[in-house]
Amino acid sequence: MVKVLVVGPSPTRSKGGMATVIEEIAKDKMLNAKFDIDIYESYVDGNKLRVLLFSMFSFIKFYFTKRNYDVYHIHAASYGSTFRKGWYVHAAKKWGKKVILHIHGAEYMLFYEKSNQKDKIVSILKEADEVIALSADWKKKFDETFGLKNCVILENGIDTERLKPAITSVKDHPHTFVSLGRLGERKGTYDLIKAIERVKVQIPDIKCYLAGDGDIDRCKQIVEEKNLKSNIFIVGWADFDRKLELLKKSSVLVLPSYNEGLPMAILEGMACGKAIISTTVGAIPEVINNKENGILIQPGDVKALANALVECSTNTSMVAQMSQNNIKKIDSNYSMKTMHEKLALYYEKV
Repeated sequence: MVKVLVVGPSPTRSKGGMATVIEEIAKDKMLNAKFDIDIYESYVDGNKLRVLLFSMFSFIKFYFTKRNYDVYHIHAASYGSTFRKGWYVHAAKKWGKKVILHIHGAEYMLFYEKSNQKDKIVSILKEADEVIALSADWKKKFDETFGLKNCVILENGIDTERLKPAITSVKDHPHTFVSLGRLGERKGTYDLIKAIERVKVQIPDIKCYLAGDGDIDRCKQIVEEKNLKSNIFIVGWADFDRKLELLKKSSVLVLPSYNEGLPMAILEGMACGKAIISTTVGAIPEVINNKENGILIQPGDVKALANALVECSTNTSMVAQMSQNNIKKIDSNYSMKTMHEKLALYYEKV
């Protein structure tokens, strides 16, 4: 049996999409029946010193104890993550092993454009046997920008069974929205707060739950200053059960981001039958067709965001249809089963 080592953030001691993807690989019965899979933690959340020390110790341990695998499935984001994972890629190739480098960072192209180590980034990507991009849009950008010949597409997949309890009727909460992900400028959190301030004049009982880590205190301060405490609820980081609870009492998921790949939050919202309000960035337009299963706006367009919130609050039949379309779309194209079947083919191919 082919031995696979999955390298990336700890599924239990770090937050975010990469950790979720790794956790689902670890639990998948089909993958584990076909391959001998182990998970190796290269990163945990914490302050800079903790991250640095853990990362260094983790790589040293990897170098001396993890040479007996056939395939190394290495997960990387932008900035420091790429360079840290470069150590792993180089070591595994030095041992004559096969490497799949799975790129997740939403700001990857921005990171590359700003970097003064462009050659190093490209050499890390080209040293891998296969580079996984999260969408056709990303693959096109990777091929054109980095000159890759080894790039394949693997869309994020969703465990639909776990999320089914959050499928509810739009009529139960027509004016309630949820936003999942790190709070801050990149995710459009401040734009969303401004938009809700506008909409409150027309729909006084509009509610939005903001769940995630990041600029929690700053967001709380702005909400208080704008007198929106009865409309916007800053939840902070939400574990799976809390996330399910928030999705259950919302009809629309809002993610007005400035940079994204293929956000897990949008796929999770779709799987729960939520209409989506988001932006035309990254792979989002590949998943969301305007007015079919969501509403797309340009990032930073607060007026259009406010209009979308009003439309989803007042047109319940449209939102109900979007809900059904999203459940079908996830089942057919973005289920965990589909993702893992594709990943199994990549393991076999490499």
